Amino acid sequence: MANTPNPGTSAGAVADKFPNQIKYIVWNEACERYSYYGMRSILVIFLVQYLMLDKNVATSDYHLFAGACYLFPVLGAYISDRFWGKYKTIILLSLVYCLGHGFLAVFEDSQIGFYCGLGLIALGSGGIKPCVSAHVGDQFKPSQKASLQKVFDLFYFMINFGSFFSTMITPWTLQAYGPGVAFGIPGILMFLATIIFWMGRHEYVHVPPTGSNPHGTGKVLLSAIKNMGAGEGFLNGARKDHPEDAVEAVKSAFNVGKIFIAVTVFWALFDQHGSSWVLQAREMNLDVNIFGWQTTLLPSQIPALNPIMVMILIPIFTFGIYPACEKIFKTEMTPLKRMGAGMFVTAFSFVLVGIYQYILDGGEQISVLWQVLPFLIITMAEVMVSITGLQFAYTQAPRAMKSTIMSMWLLTVFFGNMITAYIAKINVFDGGNFFMFFAGIMGIFAIIFVWIAKNYKMQDHMEGSLKA
Repeated sequence: MANTPNPGTSAGAVADKFPNQIKYIVWNEACERYSYYGMRSILVIFLVQYLMLDKNVATSDYHLFAGACYLFPVLGAYISDRFWGKYKTIILLSLVYCLGHGFLAVFEDSQIGFYCGLGLIALGSGGIKPCVSAHVGDQFKPSQKASLQKVFDLFYFMINFGSFFSTMITPWTLQAYGPGVAFGIPGILMFLATIIFWMGRHEYVHVPPTGSNPHGTGKVLLSAIKNMGAGEGFLNGARKDHPEDAVEAVKSAFNVGKIFIAVTVFWALFDQHGSSWVLQAREMNLDVNIFGWQTTLLPSQIPALNPIMVMILIPIFTFGIYPACEKIFKTEMTPLKRMGAGMFVTAFSFVLVGIYQYILDGGEQISVLWQVLPFLIITMAEVMVSITGLQFAYTQAPRAMKSTIMSMWLLTVFFGNMITAYIAKINVFDGGNFFMFFAGIMGIFAIIFVWIAKNYKMQDHMEGSLKA
């Protein structure tokens, strides 16, 4: 249970201060993200250079794995919400996660063993995702609402802190020491992440699981179908068998789901900075001169631009760009407005990489430093869409569905990666046309998102049960 505030402490000071246990969660996240992004930074290169897979097959398998990591949140959220609670779910599935890293290190020469390791990592990583982000929000009282956005900013900062160092170091480790060491070190960091999280066990606010729920989502939906026509709207018929709050919780999930549908294409583009953009970098001139420092970069090191840019852009957007836009345009920069703008920005980044690919396909080699601009643009989009989406998902979720709606947000990443895996597999679009295709569908879905968002009614579901 969280510590009770000192009675002499002012309410304002309590509201502005992060709970003490937050340090365990954010440092756990930094180490866990080091392990995940370190492994993923060399995955497509390993598949092509060591397992000798075709480039399109490697791209497809990369996105199938990335998608699986965002499918298992459904299982993790269900177990957490109904049976184990967030803390127990995170601890047990983190051990599965560690085992998966061990498989990667041991089975570097076996495609079957290696892919089994990827499966275990997908289960462990995916299973804990909705629980960790929801667990962060659980540590705050309603009076600390102003601190919630700041802690999600910090949470995302730590994700990228771990990601930056792993993306810079792990490709070099692969080249210098081989796959066993390169995949083994991230496994050690994942074990360290688990220990750090365990250390805070006595300080966490533990929101108990709801247990077997007679008014769960599935039962409400079945009742709505059975009583269809008993009132206006699909879910209204469920009120004959279920209480108002259960029906309203499912209705909230449906409304949020409509918003999330349009976000899937964002992830179809964004996650390519670790696959198709890396493969494009292999075709570029990797010998660079940076302010007089001559060096040769590795293709899989280029994505390290993303986390370092995120760490820089988070405070710039939070304290500079958003307030400036509100002052200039005389309108609040709501989460939905931020996300909509971010989608249009994402499309523009793919227009640039598409142009680069046309130049490369024409036989002219250009410096890999040209990728800095599209990385900056897509990172701006990430700040607007991904960070905001985490906050949006938590605040729109009723208590009984916190992890469930967080997992719905993560499912958008799954479906986005499935889109990319399919397009890469069928190999319909070649060269620059591949990137321009994704830019086009992103623009279309950005318009759809804006249209859906205009009719969405914002909710406020800060966890009201966390009073000390």
